[in-house]
Amino acid sequence: MEEALILETTFLVDMERELGRGRRGPAHRFLEEQSIASLFVTFTVAGELAAGPDVNERARWEQFLRPFHVLPADPDVCWRYGRIHRHLQDNRMLIGANDMWIAATALANGMPVVTRNHRHFRRVPDLRVLSYGTSG
Repeated sequence: MEEALILETTFLVDMERELGRGRRGPAHRFLEEQSIASLFVTFTVAGELAAGPDVNERARWEQFLRPFHVLPADPDVCWRYGRIHRHLQDNRMLIGANDMWIAATALANGMPVVTRNHRHFRRVPDLRVLSYGTSG
């Protein structure tokens, strides 16, 4: 079954590093093992990439994002962000704001998040998290 996936920032950074080294690593192996309909990033991931040192020119940033669909914020994403924040704060398990936006976008769109930061994202109730590689 083909699935749409949201790629988190760590995944994209790892993919870029693997390409730079000229060898397949965990990120590329993960994609090769999947039957994927579409790959998505959230508006926050696009912003994180624009802020990073590797994609520091707009043309390069746009080229890097070209294979992906960028998911925007909408009222449902915003509502889910608030619910996630409240739940994690009440349970003293807060994660970074950008990660909560990524999780909210994934929940609003019914998609899993692909990350190597699985322990962090698994704090969010009902979020499907697909791990690749190691770390957390």
